[in-house]
Amino acid sequence: MFNKKKQPPIKSLIAQGTRVDGNVTFHDGLRVDGEVVGDILASNEQPSILVISELASVNGRITADHVIINGSVKGPVHALDLLELQPKARIEGDVSYKALEMHQGATIAGQLKPMAHDVSASEEDKPTLKLAANNG
Repeated sequence: MFNKKKQPPIKSLIAQGTRVDGNVTFHDGLRVDGEVVGDILASNEQPSILVISELASVNGRITADHVIINGSVKGPVHALDLLELQPKARIEGDVSYKALEMHQGATIAGQLKPMAHDVSASEEDKPTLKLAANNG
């Protein structure tokens, strides 16, 4: 899971009081404290992290490996590894994720769609489970 890997550094900021009209593409990490009207897309060349703070609003599609939301999002959210929804997260749109952490108070008006895991890799990591009834 993503938590085992080293987090990429947050190198970019859309500050409070700033509004971006148009799509945003980023590498490594991006923190949004302002407003974005357009899609936010992480480059797929390396691991990415996107933080949407309590002060932020996004009206568009979001795609990144690790997505942390505590603000407002209107549009679909695609977390390729981990989606963290903090208490003040408000999402209007469908949400897809590999792993989900949702705090009390976060809301989603849309569908939750878990993404399929890589079966070959995940099956190798899982221990073999045996029923106690079969041990006799």
